[in-house]
Amino acid sequence: MRTVRTLVLVAITTMACGAPTAAPPAPPAPDPALPSRLVTDVTGDGAFAHLSELQRIAEANGGNRALGTPGYDASVEYVATALRDAGYDVQTPTFTARQFEVRQEQLAVEGEAVPVSALGFSPTTPDAGVTGPLALMAGEGCAPEDAAGVTPGSVALVRRGTCTFAQKAAHAAGAGAVGLIVINAEDVPLVDGTLGEGATGVVPSGGVSRSAGDALAARAGASVTLTLVTAATEAQSRNVLAQTRTGNPDEVVVAGGHLDSVPEGPGINDNGSGAAALLETAVRLGGSPPVANAVRFAFWGAEEVGLVGSTSYVNGLPEPERARIALYLNLDMVASPNAGYLVYDGDDSDRTGAGPGPAGSAVVERALVEGLAAAGVTSAGTDFTGRSDYGPFIEHGIPAGGLFTGAEEVKTPEQAQQWGGTAGQPYDPCYHQACDRLDTVDRTALDRNTDAIAAALARFALSTEELTSG
Repeated sequence: MRTVRTLVLVAITTMACGAPTAAPPAPPAPDPALPSRLVTDVTGDGAFAHLSELQRIAEANGGNRALGTPGYDASVEYVATALRDAGYDVQTPTFTARQFEVRQEQLAVEGEAVPVSALGFSPTTPDAGVTGPLALMAGEGCAPEDAAGVTPGSVALVRRGTCTFAQKAAHAAGAGAVGLIVINAEDVPLVDGTLGEGATGVVPSGGVSRSAGDALAARAGASVTLTLVTAATEAQSRNVLAQTRTGNPDEVVVAGGHLDSVPEGPGINDNGSGAAALLETAVRLGGSPPVANAVRFAFWGAEEVGLVGSTSYVNGLPEPERARIALYLNLDMVASPNAGYLVYDGDDSDRTGAGPGPAGSAVVERALVEGLAAAGVTSAGTDFTGRSDYGPFIEHGIPAGGLFTGAEEVKTPEQAQQWGGTAGQPYDPCYHQACDRLDTVDRTALDRNTDAIAAALARFALSTEELTSG
């Protein structure tokens, strides 16, 4: 069972004349009514007001809030100022991230153009691209033998799934391929894939939709020219961290989400929505709330280039500091236009993809499910795929969970019947695009998810004992 350690500071100071100064006011006693009161205080309208400001910031700074841009810096200042005004101890630590730029992305098969997207941190091709016969990899390209049909000088084709894109690209490279095309699992462009900034021994790699990939799979041996002109540079960025001045600092409840957008647009759902819901919750909670455990809000930078801000932070903490984190709550995309209501599957009850989260993650999942139910909606599970900032917390054994309304995945007829919206369409048709703007978000989803995160956060701010007893 987790030991809850209470830190008591006793200090007596004297003035120059020797008279004792007044003792600082005692912190407020934990208030059992905090969860219900905080849910009442937070509003979707309040979160939407923060979203409106993030949209304004993007419009004033080239249309985005991406890594290394004035738009991101302005977003940091806006969030940090709001948190300081609410009474928090606020820090904006810096870190270095590699910034990936795509200058040209084209795919031609026997001269016929096919839409393609460069995977993040893909090596560059020459300006004229690389040309070779199309060769099919077996399975999902996760073992070297899956590249047995790849010949030197060919462009390999493989399906998404199971292993990392970097593994697929390395196996293609090992067989002598000059490029790799990955077929998405959904019939939408593969715009979220990355080889990772540390990938080595890989070939230039791009992704195509499922339908485009299925057509390519029937054309083995066709002449393919893949052009992916890319560049990677280093950029300085910042996280925003704000902690309450009350609550046990040895038992910290952390809630976070990324603040950066992709370069293509303002990132209002991805992830202005998560940042806005967190900021609304933080401001309404206040910097000195009646809690038992300290609460830390985190607004991460450089998520869109590989979870760099959160990873840098968690990995950089001394082990005693990491041990003080009781759990992590993640908000990444909580106002998708064709919203689903998804909670990360902490206990792996769905038996899909990755296994369960660290011990306690099932309790986090249950708290968020209950929060959404109280807000009027029944949720479903979603897998810990590693695509958001819970990743480094899970890697260090910290219980985690979060809310998600969906990205490029397609809503099923059953989900449309349950939640409304349009079956057969992505949860967010504007994912990673310029149309991810204020006028496309689902304000009902934003409101419900803001209520749910407020309820769960306040619940754990009062007690984390259920993490080990539930």
